[in-house]
Parts: sequence; C-alpha cells; structure tokens
Amino acid sequence: MTTAVHIAAHKTEALLFFTLLQLTVIVLAARIGGGIALSIGQSAVVGEIVIGILLGPSLFGLLAPDVFQYVFHSGAPEPMQMLSQIGLVLLMFQIGLEFDFAHLDERRNRTAVMWVAGASLVVPFALGFAVGQISAPVLSPGAHALGSALFVATAFSITALPILGRIMMEFDMTRTPIGVIAISAAAINDVIGWLLLALITTLTLSDFDAASFALKVVLVLGFFLLSWFGVRPVMKRILHHCDARSGALSHNLLGIVLAAIFLSAMTTYQLGIFAIFGGFMMGVLLHDEHAFVRTWKARISPFVMVFFLPIFFTYTGLRTNIGSLDSAAAWGWCVLIVFLATLGKYGGAYVAARVAGMNHQEGKVMGIMMNTRALMELIVINVGYDLRVISQQMFTILVIMAIFSTVITSPLLRVWLPRIGIPVPSRSNAAERTAHEQHG
Repeated sequence: MTTAVHIAAHKTEALLFFTLLQLTVIVLAARIGGGIALSIGQSAVVGEIVIGILLGPSLFGLLAPDVFQYVFHSGAPEPMQMLSQIGLVLLMFQIGLEFDFAHLDERRNRTAVMWVAGASLVVPFALGFAVGQISAPVLSPGAHALGSALFVATAFSITALPILGRIMMEFDMTRTPIGVIAISAAAINDVIGWLLLALITTLTLSDFDAASFALKVVLVLGFFLLSWFGVRPVMKRILHHCDARSGALSHNLLGIVLAAIFLSAMTTYQLGIFAIFGGFMMGVLLHDEHAFVRTWKARISPFVMVFFLPIFFTYTGLRTNIGSLDSAAAWGWCVLIVFLATLGKYGGAYVAARVAGMNHQEGKVMGIMMNTRALMELIVINVGYDLRVISQQMFTILVIMAIFSTVITSPLLRVWLPRIGIPVPSRSNAAERTAHEQHG
C-alpha cells in the first residue's frame, strides 16, 4: 500500500515538473515573440501565434527533436489542454467586456453588420466548397469528398473573433463604429460557423437530422434571450451590491463572476456551439459596467494575456507540421488556396460594406478585419483532421492560410485606418501599451 502511494506521488510530481517546464518555455517564448512582432509593426498576438507554431514539430521538433520530445512529450497532454481552453474562455469574456454595442442602435450600423456577416460567410463558404471538392482527390485521397469540401468551406468562412478582438484593442478601435460593426459581424459569422461545424460533424458521423439541428438553433437563441433579459439584470444587481461601481473587486465578487463565466461556457458547450461563446456572452452582458471593466483590465487581464493565451497558441502549434508540404505541386495548391480564401473573405466583406453605405476605404478596412482567421480556423481543421476528412497536407495548407490571413491584418490596418480618420498608435506606443498591460 505504501509503495503504491509513493509511486502515485512520484507520478504526480513528475507530471507537475513537466507541466511547469512547458509553462516556463511557453510563457518566455511568447514574450519574446510578442516583442519581436511589435518591433516590426505587427500585433503582439501575431508574434505569439507564430512562436506557438514554431514550438511544435514544424521548427523546434525539427531542429532539436530530443529536446522537443523531452519538453512536450514526457508528461500527459491533458493539463495543457485544459489550461488552454480555460484561457480561451477567459479571453473571450474580456473581448465581450471591451465592446460598446450602443453603436448598433443606428440603423446604418445594424444594416452593415447583417450585410457583412452574411456576405463574409456565404461567399468564402461557396469558394471553399468548390476548392474542397476539386482538391480532395489530390490533397486528401481516400477521404470522403463531400466531407472534405464541407470542412474546407467552413475553414474558409470562419473569422477569428478573439484574435480580431485583440488586434482591435491594440489599435484602439474597440469603441469606434467600424470596430463594433466588425466584431458584431464576426460574432454572428462565428456563431453560424460553429453551428455549421456541428452540423457538418454530425453529417460526417451519421445521417443528417434536420429536426435536431433546428432544435439546436432554437435552444441557442433561447440561451441568448435568457442571458440578456434574465441573467444580465441579476449580474448587474450583484455587481452593484458588491460596490463594483466604485472600482472594487472583492474576492467574493471575483469568485461570483468567474463562476458565472464558467457556467455560461458550460451552457454553450451543452448547446453545441463551444464553450468560448459562453465566455463572450457573459462579457457582453457586463460591457457597460465601466468601473468593473477598468478594474478587471487592471487586475485580471494581464494574467490571462501573459499566462493563459500563449498556452492555447502552443498547444495548437504542437499539432501542426509544416514539413508535410514536400513537393512543388503541394506548394502550388497552398498558394492557390491561400489566394482564394483571402479573395472570398475580403471580397465578400468589402462588397457588403459598400452595399451597406460605407465608402471605399471603410470597405477595405472591413474586408481585411473579417479576413483574420488565426487559430479559430485551426479549431475547425483539427476537427476535420481528427475525423479524417482532410489529410495532413490539407491541414498544413489551411494552417498556413490562417497565419497569412492574420499576419497581413496589422500592416494593412496601419496603412488604411488613417484614411478613415482613425489614428494609429506608433510601434513604440504599441510596445509601451503592451508593457503597461503586462504590469496591470
């Protein structure tokens, strides 16, 4: 009995050791990556994403395979998986807190949201479906062509809501009309995208049940209505009772808010649209509690940004292997797919923005923001890869497409935002703001 206890204790200590080792590498690497990105005019989040990918088999595992195996594969993966998902839920809560949706009271903005959300979903989905059908025999031989096409289409149409939110925070766009239109359209786009993902996964695994899918849509709408008209008044009453308007954030209030975030995330998970939307919804419910928002950003946000988020990036990078593109034909497909994905997302959002009354420059800004896919797309393609409807090559191509669509966002925003009257912080100011965020 004593021996068994000692063995169990040793295994626990070993798991703790390797988890702490991974966290040390991830946190320090993310800070280096974010700093480099800021120094070259990119958003810090881009550097953190790229570093997360490079910590996987694409570079670290290639250059130092023994060290890579020791650091990332000596312990069980579950602790990192859970930490990455908790961090993403908390990030989504913060993004919900950041946005002022009062701009949507204007008819022009509501119209723009619906046009942009619809076009930036339908156009790239149609393009992605066609590309997926044509490329499946070449890039995913043996996979079900329809299933492959549907997953590629979903990857084309998704927008990275949390990453777009972080980029917009760094450009001080969160309370501008065009910023609110973009994030609202991205939220609608992604809710529909996740519903599509759930439907396509169901279609891949079993026969399609239209009644079940319709019921899920009704339940999600019911959750949003209940949250706004039922949960929101209760949470605001709790915040006022705990004196949150004065900037206080007591231990009890923090515990209640965290529990509410997690319960909301659990609810959306049960409804089939993933836990992160529950976190986002809870943030939206409290976005107009300005004193609470300021206190959260000062005391809690730095830990989420510095500790939790890089874990998510690295965990995804561990599943990515760019070395699988081993021929000129594969790279030709890669260039074509990246181009078509960008054309569909950017073009659809641009045309929709113009139809909704925006000028040429505003349409360009809207198009490039909606084209930001980042790791939300990687969630989609990981599901497809696990279901074996996309191959390693297609998976890698879509990873490259996700990174490309994110990398080009900040440089183009830096050029285009001044043309619509939004000042852009200098690179040094962006670095100073990041440092300020890190120090609360």
